[in-house]
Amino acid sequence: MNPTAVAARLQRDRTHRQLYELYRQVPDVEGYAAMLGLEEQWILPMARAYEASAPAFSGTGELLDALKEFLAAEEAQLSDGHRFLANEANLDQFKVLAREFALDGLTESESLLPVVPRLPYRSGMAVFRVLIDELGCGNDEKSHSQLYRDLLDELDLSTDLDSYLHDTSPESYAYVNMFHWLASRAPSPQYFLGAYGYFESSVLYGFQSFARAAKRLGIRNDAYYTEHLYIDSYHSNHMRTAIRSLEEPDPAKIWAGVRLASDIVGNATEAAIARARKVS
Repeated sequence: MNPTAVAARLQRDRTHRQLYELYRQVPDVEGYAAMLGLEEQWILPMARAYEASAPAFSGTGELLDALKEFLAAEEAQLSDGHRFLANEANLDQFKVLAREFALDGLTESESLLPVVPRLPYRSGMAVFRVLIDELGCGNDEKSHSQLYRDLLDELDLSTDLDSYLHDTSPESYAYVNMFHWLASRAPSPQYFLGAYGYFESSVLYGFQSFARAAKRLGIRNDAYYTEHLYIDSYHSNHMRTAIRSLEEPDPAKIWAGVRLASDIVGNATEAAIARARKVS
């Protein structure tokens, strides 16, 4: 890798980790200014570009039809990385993936709670029903973050969040930071509705390779993946309800959220699988 590319990679690493650390605290004036600057470098230009180029949807019904088509096209074009993970990845390679997504898995959905009061009541309640499931409906053992701890325990990996701060890729940091931005920082919560509407539907095919790999490798604590494949069909419907419930929808912002999530989740998954494939 040439020096320019190395420098750019190092800057990207610092940017996403710094932003993640700022999102985990109540920043002072200097920290808030830094957060604004980092968001301007990273996600805001993407959001603006996707919003500006969004189709001229006549309403949420047409937008949801387009989302359905977008998801179908994406599922039909799943990468060779997913095939490799499902059919060939060994246990050490699978552990790389578990580490890459640990920052998200160990805190799953906690960062999303602030979006509920930002949304209109009916839309917010539909989202809240999803988050209740994510948090185990009050049952600690069934929360998705606990299911991830169970997986890490079986793989002899740490369940201490801070142990993953130094070795997580910038793509995986972006994955986690995206959810913070959508729920708390985006200028409109309608970006969140598009992104999470996409996410809850895309998991139904995006997690298939993870679930198949876990089963093939004899991993007992695979419920983190199988639970998503079961429950996210319901969550997808709730998110569609959240979008339909909007009295003043902004389809361009919702569509921008869809495209943002597709890009960032896809990049994180492909980068994690590529990193795993380097392990012999």
